[in-house]
Amino acid sequence: MYNHFFGLERSPFELSPDPNFLFATEKIKDTLFSICYAIAQRKGYVVLTGEVGTGKTLVTRCLLDLLKWQQVKFSIVFNPRLSPYDFLHFVVRDLGIEVPEPTTANLLHELYKFLLAEAEKGLTTVLVIDEAHQLSTTVLEEVRLLTNLETAQQKLLQVILVGQPELEAKLDSYELRQLKQRISIRCRLEPLNENDIRAYIHRRLKLAGGGEVPSIFPPQTVSAIFRYSFGLPRVVNSLCDQALLVAYALRSKTVSVEMIDEIAKYLRLQTAPTLVEQERPRTAAPGGQQVVEKSIHQMV
Repeated sequence: MYNHFFGLERSPFELSPDPNFLFATEKIKDTLFSICYAIAQRKGYVVLTGEVGTGKTLVTRCLLDLLKWQQVKFSIVFNPRLSPYDFLHFVVRDLGIEVPEPTTANLLHELYKFLLAEAEKGLTTVLVIDEAHQLSTTVLEEVRLLTNLETAQQKLLQVILVGQPELEAKLDSYELRQLKQRISIRCRLEPLNENDIRAYIHRRLKLAGGGEVPSIFPPQTVSAIFRYSFGLPRVVNSLCDQALLVAYALRSKTVSVEMIDEIAKYLRLQTAPTLVEQERPRTAAPGGQQVVEKSIHQMV
């Protein structure tokens, strides 16, 4: 709706994890390198954690694109709330393995044959489990047992567990101590700092075809976005997307701090007020709060 008004070719702040919009900080580069290294060296287990909204799914999508490019076979489990049998059955089918009589024994036998065949071609196979913090202890134990599918020289299946910080606590449990001991690499995504947020917003606008990026989100507006988002890219996207809608409704080429304040209030976001905010007069564009709230309700 607002794209033409701001000279954009596409929406820059969609919430869907599009790898084309990856903002590759040094931390994300290191994370992808570490995971690819673990896969190439057949390390077995990798754990990737991060708070909600830090970009774990986007990093996972980028990893899957790399695996496709390298022609590495993989299975991706997006819904971990499965029984041990259903989990195993899903993985086998996702790898394209046909099992006429899918008993647990037959599934494991055919999976082992498949992994051996890939290894003989010099290839490995990867299992990626998203939302892994929701895995039950019994399914996590099944995951551990899958890595027993190996030769004398190497692991045949590389497992990447992706989840929220609760995953680390779960792996620290006594019941899962054997699995914990097998984890070779741990990565954790952190929120972005204010400079990263500024570069993140500018990059997304440029990728979407934007021209005068700083004039749309001036420095003081970016600072407000950082304070309300706490550095979480998903929240940044939500704030920026609705801010562009409001600015379009007000026919403003610039997103003001006041707009961000009102959008944050609408989204029920909170942040500790700074001294500058306490002293800054609350004067939005003509129509102020009512116009902003009306614009949000009409367009969102």
